[in-house]
Amino acid sequence: MPVIGFNHYNLCADRALLDKLRDFYVNVIGLQPGYRPPFQGFGYWLYLGDQAVLHLSESEPQDVRPVHVISTFDHLAFTCVSRVEMEAHLQKHQVQFIHAQIPDAGNRQLFFNDPAGNKIELNFAPSDD
Repeated sequence: MPVIGFNHYNLCADRALLDKLRDFYVNVIGLQPGYRPPFQGFGYWLYLGDQAVLHLSESEPQDVRPVHVISTFDHLAFTCVSRVEMEAHLQKHQVQFIHAQIPDAGNRQLFFNDPAGNKIELNFAPSDD
């Protein structure tokens, strides 16, 4: 019963923040909005190719996150190409980012936050320079 792949990540927020997140992940990250089954609640599914990798779900007023639960979430990462173009794209959208490099591997990384404060990592192969 092995895990065979990554399916999706879900972010839950009120409608105003949900729309900002959708716009950010479409316009800045490059995911594509696509089909979402007719669930009772409102939301979006954002695709990377044929896979809906990010689900955005509207929170209900009665939805309360337990205050005793400590999140261990740190970041969401994407494999990318064209680092220089992406840096220009992020600057165009006024997204502040920092550079990093994976020791021994040489992969370059860009780190920044989405409108909800979630950390995003973009990974580029060493040959992408």
